[in-house]
Amino acid sequence: MDSSDIEPIDRFKNDIRYRDKIVHVETIPSKKAKYKKIDNLNGCIIDYLESKGVKLYEHQAEAYEHIQNKENIIITTPTASGKTLAFNLPIMETMIEDEEATALYIYPAKALSNDQLHVLENLEEELDIKTNPRTYDGDTPKDERYGIRQKSRIVLTNPYQLHLILSWHHQWKRFYTNLKYIVIDESHYYKGVFGSNVAFLIRRLKRIANNYGSNPQFILSSATLANPLELANKLTGEEFVLIDKDTSPSGEKDFILYNPFINKKKNKRNSKSPSVHVETEEIFLYLIFKNIQTLCFTVSRKMAELIARWSKNEINNIKAKLVDRVAAYRAGYRPEERREIEEGLKSRKYLGVTCTNALELGINIGSLDAVIISGYPGTMVSVWQQSGRAGRSNQKSLAILIAFENQLDQYFMNNPDFFFDKPHENVFIDLNNNILRNAHILCAAKEHSLTSEECNKYFNAPVEILDNLVERKDLRKTPRGTYVYPYDDNPAFNHSLDQLSNEEFRVFYNRQILETMGRSQVYREAHEGAVLINKGESYIVNKLNLRNNTVNVVKEDVDYHTVVLNKVNINIKRKISKTKFGDLTIHFGELTVTEDYYKYKKIQFSKTLGSFDLDLPPLRFTTKGLWFTIPAYIEDEVEELYSGDSIFAGGLHGVEHALIGLFPLHVMCDRSDIGGLSTKYHEDTQESTIFIYDGYEGGIGITEKAIEIFPELVKSTYDLLKNCDCVDGCPSCIYSPKCGNDNKPLHKKATKHILGYMCSKRDGSKSEVKEKSNEAINEEISNKKDSFEVEYEEAYDLYCQGDYFSSKEILNDILSKNKKNSDAWALIAMILYEQGDKQGAINFNKRALNLDSANEIANDLFFKLNNL
Repeated sequence: MDSSDIEPIDRFKNDIRYRDKIVHVETIPSKKAKYKKIDNLNGCIIDYLESKGVKLYEHQAEAYEHIQNKENIIITTPTASGKTLAFNLPIMETMIEDEEATALYIYPAKALSNDQLHVLENLEEELDIKTNPRTYDGDTPKDERYGIRQKSRIVLTNPYQLHLILSWHHQWKRFYTNLKYIVIDESHYYKGVFGSNVAFLIRRLKRIANNYGSNPQFILSSATLANPLELANKLTGEEFVLIDKDTSPSGEKDFILYNPFINKKKNKRNSKSPSVHVETEEIFLYLIFKNIQTLCFTVSRKMAELIARWSKNEINNIKAKLVDRVAAYRAGYRPEERREIEEGLKSRKYLGVTCTNALELGINIGSLDAVIISGYPGTMVSVWQQSGRAGRSNQKSLAILIAFENQLDQYFMNNPDFFFDKPHENVFIDLNNNILRNAHILCAAKEHSLTSEECNKYFNAPVEILDNLVERKDLRKTPRGTYVYPYDDNPAFNHSLDQLSNEEFRVFYNRQILETMGRSQVYREAHEGAVLINKGESYIVNKLNLRNNTVNVVKEDVDYHTVVLNKVNINIKRKISKTKFGDLTIHFGELTVTEDYYKYKKIQFSKTLGSFDLDLPPLRFTTKGLWFTIPAYIEDEVEELYSGDSIFAGGLHGVEHALIGLFPLHVMCDRSDIGGLSTKYHEDTQESTIFIYDGYEGGIGITEKAIEIFPELVKSTYDLLKNCDCVDGCPSCIYSPKCGNDNKPLHKKATKHILGYMCSKRDGSKSEVKEKSNEAINEEISNKKDSFEVEYEEAYDLYCQGDYFSSKEILNDILSKNKKNSDAWALIAMILYEQGDKQGAINFNKRALNLDSANEIANDLFFKLNNL
């Protein structure tokens, strides 16, 4: 084929400058629409559809019918598949047939609310009905709020505003009394601390609506997830119907995985890396010069601005008339500026726009020719949201993911089948965090006196929690037996939806608040001397006041960044469960974590400019996490196979880093949401142990969710190591940019060996054992002495297999029921001896011999201990 016959959209993948770095091209075929007709539609809706020449896709009609049948739905079809119309039309039908009906639309961002407002205003006009749709948020003028509360039938808001105004529900009596629908759009956004807070907020909202006699129907819209029904249920407490089959038309799309690091030799840690940002700019310019309208997603506001600036400078030298057709778009611009760019994309006034994920959510900018994603954005949800911005139903489009050097990006470059396979990501919401639950119980008690039955119904909290809050004087119990908030303030103002702790630090620049953050984030990012990035600008922290919870910064352009170092100590507070995947046992429980931030480094590119001491009190908190042990014979194997210092410790550390690096592959979280510790010997397990924990007080459900997919995580991590061509470790496999130990020690081959062992043990059936209370144990052991023999045999078998930790768990369980079991004392002594704890072995063996001087294991060990 002559090159002139190749379509411009296809030229990139064949261009000699780029094709060697293209590791995979996935051609997503075009598809035709499938339509469905709905019976018994309201006449106004029929007229509207006919006047617009609109036929409903099958998934839209299915959503419509379920809504008509009073069922809660979650719809997870892709971007531009008509999700909004699927729920707006049945809501409007209700508005036509019930002139008092109201609906509440909840969006995670103000820009989305404003965009949807215009859609609803147009529908109102076309259908000739009066719904007075309005946004109600922090930007709503005070003189307009009363009118909205009295007249609007459709209100659009965000969780932050709703959190603050629920206590004024009496002003919304008309609205809540007639509330028929609660729409939660972009519901995949609600995860982690924010999502868990919003889940409790929704329960408070339901309680208010129920008290006014309404029982609203829920409509959720989400990107494609691995667990959409679980998300919907946890977010609202209701059961849902899932609509996930996309029947809208789409054009063919080439999705290209582009790896700038494919030819880089990684045998030296400080070897020069290609610049992803420069390559992004070059590809962005290539597409613009081919007249391909392109949206380029970047990892930060600063990079969006820089790539736009670099591109405009280059265009000015080559084709100056295109300079004004390139722009940057990000949060922080004035609303009128953002709207002008949005309209300019729809009209093709702009040929190229660089942006942050501000344009990822469902703001209407039309469909473009191409999308560049510069660096994996953290979740597959974001990948498909961003790539979905390219593509019209009748023409081919292009999406390009340009990889960074980190574990996730490089894993996808080496595993394209995984990238394009079914959804792997699980959104997690934790309803068991007592800090969050208690905060929302206080808010609910402020909104309306709370009964113990309501507390159990909406917050799954027993009366003991209420009584504890009364004892702390956070609540007061009335003579009627209800619970009220006893103070004049609104507790909602003291509890942020973005944080667990109420301990908030304010960051000041020129006496103006720049941002707020929690203590742990301050320790990591805003200690004295830290470089703090805010809205693309760099600041230096010159004073941290721990007493007043303030941070003072000065603006300064610097060519270095800072990395804080910390030491972590963990104690197992309570074991909750253990899950076995074949012979691989994963433990889960409450952990007490101490993080000591003792030093920070100034780094210029990969060069350390200096290290500086910090004087900060340690952070101590209780959280939840998982842990697993590595048997001693694996240490012997790696020490024998490889030469050098700290080989086994470097392997454990590498496993910790690599597993955490790939956590977001399966569970929607950021690396900063979780912490880890690896150690050759831990006091509580008495073995080599790796811990991974939620980085939040009380835990937030990340590691608990990860246990469900742990075998897949181990396999993904092993594949990452296997496919990385570096020699000693690199940022693509075991190095971590956030390592508190300065990435020391690390040993790639030992890491791979340990992961290989874990992979070999993970195959087999899954079983989960919950830890039992003392009362349950006492009840079970009554008249069951024979069970000790069975348990001891299991412990002895585990000892023979080298699984000392699991063996000791069973033996300790036996001794908690029967302290005179000499066999258990003797076998623990033998395990301690094998682990090098001679004094511990002597103590336990002495106890065994005192109980039974003829115990065979105890006597054998006695001779070993005394060299007889």
